[in-house]
Amino acid sequence: MPESSSGPFSIMQMFWGNLAARPLRCALSILAIAIQVVLILMIVGMTSGVLAEWGKRQEGVGADILVQPPNASIFFAFSSAVMQQSLAYEIEKLPDVDEVAPTLAVSDPKTMIIIYGIDYQRFNALSRGFIFRDGRPFEGPDEAIGDDIVAQTRHIKVGDTVTLVNHQFRICGIVAHGKGARFFIPLKTAQDIVGAENRVSMFYVRSKGNTEAARAEILNLNPQNRVRSVSEYVSLMSSSNLPELKPFIRTMVALGIIISFLVVLMNMHTMVMERTREIGILKALGFTRLDVVGLLLGETAVLTLVGSLVGIGITYLTEAILRQTNPSLSILLTPGWVVGSIGLALVGAALGAIVPALRASTYDPVDALAYE
Repeated sequence: MPESSSGPFSIMQMFWGNLAARPLRCALSILAIAIQVVLILMIVGMTSGVLAEWGKRQEGVGADILVQPPNASIFFAFSSAVMQQSLAYEIEKLPDVDEVAPTLAVSDPKTMIIIYGIDYQRFNALSRGFIFRDGRPFEGPDEAIGDDIVAQTRHIKVGDTVTLVNHQFRICGIVAHGKGARFFIPLKTAQDIVGAENRVSMFYVRSKGNTEAARAEILNLNPQNRVRSVSEYVSLMSSSNLPELKPFIRTMVALGIIISFLVVLMNMHTMVMERTREIGILKALGFTRLDVVGLLLGETAVLTLVGSLVGIGITYLTEAILRQTNPSLSILLTPGWVVGSIGLALVGAALGAIVPALRASTYDPVDALAYE
């Protein structure tokens, strides 16, 4: 057997030879693998990014504890306003509680943006307060505060009128993002809009330093309520901790592998048929079945790595464009998933290449050389 028969040099020779002889087919294979990588990274990146960004906004509120009704969803858009607002007065009297902010979370039906109905003084007291980029706090029932991200995305400025939950509001202030919601309106106005008089969705609580002691005291008031530390809540903001998202992510990953498998299978099957004489010559020169399989799989691996790198480049370019055009959309591209997407592409490509490669390895050199 030739010294370099199955080495990297021979694999690269076959790859570049195939690329030169069949540029369109190779380009389509690289593009299909790149699409698989982009599909996986964008789906996982957008899911993880939205959850991570939501978790950071909850930390930015300044509370230590989040009090919700029994069986409340971790997604505030699906939370009902069933807790009596008067519970705030009971919580604030507890020895280890410093501040309490009753909050009504409302989801705008058109944009699905979460809007907080807040008691401004109480909510502002949870942390160092809102940082105003422009304007002032709301003073009337039909005034609203927006954060700088939504203001940039929707080109909103102080004095503009916006429609939130089918109600007209005048923007009175633009604040730095990171305080939970994108828009803030007076608590009483939010209650009137959704028909939840004297009721709220949750309470943000800041302890005097001992979070667990304050949490235990709040639970004693009503053991049925769901009382979490904010750090515990933020830890749930991961796709791996949300069973509802796992089937979706697995489906997208499987779809990507299927795309890679089918494209490589068709490409390798056609390539093997066209290169029957070439394979016969290699076997006549002393290549074993294992050598032929190794060369074809090596060529597929090079093709897949090139497609993966192209896909990663397209993904980062897309992420940069979306960050500029839609600042409210958060995409989190982790090194683990970037490497994982390459691995998944290699798996799909290997599955698609193995059958044609095994078939090629069984060719009889005499028959292959006589093939037209």
